[in-house]
Amino acid sequence: MAVVGGGIVGLFVAWRARERGLRVTVLDAGADDGTAWPVAAGMLAPTSEAQFGPAGQRAVELGLAAAARWPSAARELGEASGIDPGLRTPGTLVLGRDRDEAEALDRERRYREELGLAVTPLLPSAARRAEPALAPTLRAAMEVADDHSVDPRRVVAGLRAVLGDAVRAGERVTEVGPDGVALESGETVAAARVVLAAGAWSGELLDVPVRPLKGQVIRLRDPDGPGLVTRTLRFSSTYLVPRADGRYVLGATVEERGFDTSVTAGGVYELLRDAGELVPGISELVVEETLAGLRPSTPDTLPLLGERDGVMLATGHGRDGVLLSALTGDLVAAMLAGEDPGPPVAHCDPARFDRAGQAVPG
Repeated sequence: MAVVGGGIVGLFVAWRARERGLRVTVLDAGADDGTAWPVAAGMLAPTSEAQFGPAGQRAVELGLAAAARWPSAARELGEASGIDPGLRTPGTLVLGRDRDEAEALDRERRYREELGLAVTPLLPSAARRAEPALAPTLRAAMEVADDHSVDPRRVVAGLRAVLGDAVRAGERVTEVGPDGVALESGETVAAARVVLAAGAWSGELLDVPVRPLKGQVIRLRDPDGPGLVTRTLRFSSTYLVPRADGRYVLGATVEERGFDTSVTAGGVYELLRDAGELVPGISELVVEETLAGLRPSTPDTLPLLGERDGVMLATGHGRDGVLLSALTGDLVAAMLAGEDPGPPVAHCDPARFDRAGQAVPG
């Protein structure tokens, strides 16, 4: 079996497929071209990211199933690889900076309560007691205790360690088919099954409705170590995700820019401006990296899991690639082994779109 794509999704698929006795080769083009996982903050946040509408509700169902898989997946991966995936469980605070954002946050809270999701409204004073670094101008807050996070870089390192020489680095695929793939080097790799997990580049290799959605982030470090904030903070379209070692990921812009991966002054400014209004102490942190990644997005924001043209798809995860990666590995490996993947895969059937990317009625 050949897995096209050595990101977090492709690696999870390969690991779980190999556990089922399948012989696996992962073809990894590399992570220096806008690949999403090195840029991702690693939020496991189906509740705080819930969107309005039918597609949003389907995404919540899928996300909750995915989040439930992560504690065991992180434990298994840590034991198998010797690398801690960095699972953190302090929860998330969703914040409102002014009156308009406070009113919007109240609507968001009521929507989540209608869906039966666990959220708790907090007075600004209670939020500041929980996170003293928050600005006194905070107008509203909502706690989401069940939202967690992992460190995608550590997860990928663990998966690569477990898979070993099954991962072929620096192998750029130019064509995929049901019987194998062609490489940029001219080599052809024959395979009984091919899995397409090439992220934002999946639509370049097969006729599937996946497009790149750019996101810029800033990776920061506190020279005094951890402690500025302990929970993930979300405000407007921005988030601040702490790591256990005093590092933070601040992101992310959402831009329709094709395959452009440039980091812009405007993008960096907007992220720091928005974060600084709620966490003034962020100005004292050291900037370690500024990056841009390309999320693989579909028209309805749900992934493509299943077969098309004889190729198994594991792509189109959008902003939820890390959240959905462990579940995707389980579901796709089950399908490859001829097992019933269960209800979570129902929302992700590639047949819901025609070849032009239009929704198929039914």
